[in-house]
Amino acid sequence: MLLPALTIFLGAFLLFQIQPLMGKFLLPWFGGGPGVWTTCMLFFQLLLLGGYAYAHGLTTRLTPPRQAVVHLGLLAVAALFLPVIPAAGWKPTGSDVPVARILLLLTVTVGLPYLALSATGPLVQRWFSLGNPGVSPYRLYALSNAGSLLALVSFPFVFEPLASRTALGWGWSAGFVVFAGLCGTLAWRVRGLPAAPAVETPGPENGATALPTAPPTAADRLMWFALPAVASLLLVAVTNKICLDIAAVPFLWVLPLAVYLVTFILCFDHPRWYSRRLWSALLVLGCGGTARGLADATISLPVQVGVFVSTLLAAGMVCHGELYRLRPAAARLTGYYLVIAAGGAAGSLFVALGGPLLFADYRELQVGLVLALYFAGVTCVLQRSRSLALGSAMGALAITLFVPALQAETSRGLAIWFSTWARETVEFYGQHAPVIAVGTGFLAVTLRHRWRVGTGRWHLRLAAIPLLAAVLLGVLFVMQARKDGAQVFAAARNFYGAYKVHLYGEEHERSRSHLLSHGGITHGMQFRHEDYLDWPTTYYGATSGVGRALDATGGARRIGLVGLGAGSLVTYGRPDDVFRFYEIDPAIVGVAREHFSFLERTSAQVEIVLGDARLTLEEEHRRTGSQQFDLLILDAFSGDAIPVHLLTREAMTLYLEHLKPGGLLAVHISNRHLDLRPVVEALARHHGLHFVTISDTVDKEQWWLYSTTWMILTHDDARLQREEIGNAAEEPPDADARLVDWTDDHASLFDVLK
Repeated sequence: MLLPALTIFLGAFLLFQIQPLMGKFLLPWFGGGPGVWTTCMLFFQLLLLGGYAYAHGLTTRLTPPRQAVVHLGLLAVAALFLPVIPAAGWKPTGSDVPVARILLLLTVTVGLPYLALSATGPLVQRWFSLGNPGVSPYRLYALSNAGSLLALVSFPFVFEPLASRTALGWGWSAGFVVFAGLCGTLAWRVRGLPAAPAVETPGPENGATALPTAPPTAADRLMWFALPAVASLLLVAVTNKICLDIAAVPFLWVLPLAVYLVTFILCFDHPRWYSRRLWSALLVLGCGGTARGLADATISLPVQVGVFVSTLLAAGMVCHGELYRLRPAAARLTGYYLVIAAGGAAGSLFVALGGPLLFADYRELQVGLVLALYFAGVTCVLQRSRSLALGSAMGALAITLFVPALQAETSRGLAIWFSTWARETVEFYGQHAPVIAVGTGFLAVTLRHRWRVGTGRWHLRLAAIPLLAAVLLGVLFVMQARKDGAQVFAAARNFYGAYKVHLYGEEHERSRSHLLSHGGITHGMQFRHEDYLDWPTTYYGATSGVGRALDATGGARRIGLVGLGAGSLVTYGRPDDVFRFYEIDPAIVGVAREHFSFLERTSAQVEIVLGDARLTLEEEHRRTGSQQFDLLILDAFSGDAIPVHLLTREAMTLYLEHLKPGGLLAVHISNRHLDLRPVVEALARHHGLHFVTISDTVDKEQWWLYSTTWMILTHDDARLQREEIGNAAEEPPDADARLVDWTDDHASLFDVLK
């Protein structure tokens, strides 16, 4: 028992340790957006499916001696791919298709070792069941997920702070060699096991009902596929949502994935962890809270993240709890795991490829929640479960108290929170009284004569509760989508994000404007009236930090800009100026040229370079030397998230190489959720730079301008003393002010969360 357990645990640990590790290599190469992780998840899910298919074919078509020989060969060939460190030649160019290149890079770098690790769980469990007839192998699956969870939790808190990416790659490769030795030893031992399937011994398993001995039905196989597909879809969708609002970094990938694995561990460890009534109630409650969080951007980020992750937990428990209840006898476990892996891959495939094709905005989370409630209703019907229906009813009733709590004041103590919650609850009941009355009446009719929830018979009408909840949630999301798109006349979505162009102010000719947004964040705005076409707007007013930096830069200026947006900053252009934009997303270039006229109206020369700014600047420096910018403006944001690789020590070194002696660097640090000032201060002090911070608060009457915070850095302190900058600079920080040091190998968000 010890050798199979150790082999499965180490294999699962390595399987999930490699995922954030590869992310650290790939993020700086492919723009630092959540699309990188979505593509990685797709690759890992597909390889997991491949590993399960290999294990299923191996155990059903070959005798144990031949299984041992084939698997020993696979382990030997996989070892030839070590170390798992991507070569620099895989860095993309501006013409690359990101998804295809990431998938190819991962295949060549970690494909075969990951395939061998993926096969470990079902393969070793099958070998264990052959050698131990009558002993359930399913707790080994829980052990496998425990190893995966430990890998995820330990990476950001233990391994990432202690070692560089390259060192971690070598360490992982050494761990794979140890794993190959353990797995090879186990494979050698199975040579003497019987070729025929072990005799199944029905009986209780961990306090559960007996393992089924009849072949699974078509409905069972369908649910084996559908339930993990929904859970996987929600995992990737929740991860996308969190990364879009904060930053695409391995830690934020780990949080939802760890919750997802916890549900596997609990559900496959023992039936006592999964209560249908409790988790179905929490699922419905979480769906209501998530719907509110998606519609109301004023809810604090910690509350939103807590609701999204908690909903993922509830959905995972329902999906995987029902999946465990449908488990077959041990002789069929490799086929069972194969279908589960196919469902998981389908969920990731939908988010990575289907979502961008079907939607112009991120809607996968909404789709996943509706499907979770729908399949809860389907399970009600197939399993004749009163508990799922009753739990759904309790969750629906609890929504009326939970949703108002999300909007209650949380920063001024418990008493204030309670009073604001009570006020919000009264307002909620007043605004939604008809819906609440109809819903309560429906529950009363559906549950009539069954008020004692522990007794009574199954009635088909009970399944109407979760099914109707799915329908109502879908209707709510459609209404939200229509409201969001009411003023949208153009939208685009690709690997790098989803963008919308809004038309505002149609009722007044002088206020009519086009606004470019990503998520809830504005990326530029332009008035449509002839008199105001060249006005700088949003973050780029004359009194903003970047406006002052441009005014303080005289002569024929060469300006570098990381991030194009609508092209607003060229309104500051002069006839002899050159504005050179570095933009990773070709869709944004099309939007800026088609729906905004900043680029065509400016008197300055405009150059647009496609590709990730860091990679492009590195290549330019290698080929032609420094760009000799008078001013370099760093304003690259995705939603309200930041591409972390643009604010590291290594990135700052590159920026300084492209500045003229005494040139300025302007960094936009306005952010709803993160305080980036300690990061930029640490970079300035490390590189011996002088810096100032300019926070610009504008009057409400100037609604086209936003309050902003910019930091200006330079080696020439006299440049910062000029009137344009010096008069607006904030007091310098204390010498012992808190600093946050970011490098390519380590960047922690904990220290910059507001």
